[in-house]
Order: sequence, then structure tokens, then C-alpha cells
Amino acid sequence: MDRLKRYRVACTLTFGDIYGQIITWIIVILLSLAAALALMGAQQPIYALTTVGLILVVSLPFLLFAFVTTLLNHIELRPLEASAESSTTTPAELSFSNPAINPS
Repeated sequence: MDRLKRYRVACTLTFGDIYGQIITWIIVILLSLAAALALMGAQQPIYALTTVGLILVVSLPFLLFAFVTTLLNHIELRPLEASAESSTTTPAELSFSNPAINPS
């Protein structure tokens, strides 16, 4: 357990990393809804609901896999420096003051 104290976990994920995945997912949803509306207009509501359900159920695992692998690829273990190891601070010692807000 002492080894884990020598590393800092950092997540470098930004919105830009998953932006393409979100756009792709929205396109899939819109295409499935367009197909459902086309089948509804053809007087086949059972096929319309089945189409939407099938597209969502089949595409959801791929979406989750893409999100999880993107997240895991952006988690880094950074070694702490020698000076950082000697001066350990507890969360209570950290100062979270905001200079823009004056309490007086």
C-alpha cells in the first residue's frame, strides 16, 4: 500500500475527447427516430417500435465501450517528486479561498 502513495492519479479527459462520440450517438438516435416515423407512416407501428428498440439495444454497448476506453486512456499515474513526498498535506490543510470574494 505504501507504493500507491508515490503516484498521483490524474484524469486528462476533456469534452473535446468525447465530442465526436456524442455527435455520432445523436446521429444514431435521429436516424432511428426517422426510421420509426417512416414505418409509423406506413401503418406499421410494431415494426417502428422494434426498429427503435433494436437500434438502441445494439448500439448502446458500442457507445459504452467507446466511452469507457476513452476514459481509461486518459487516466494517468504520475510519479510524485521527492519534494512532494516529504511535504504531505491533508485535505483540511488545503486552502480553498477565492480572492474575488471579500468576506468583510
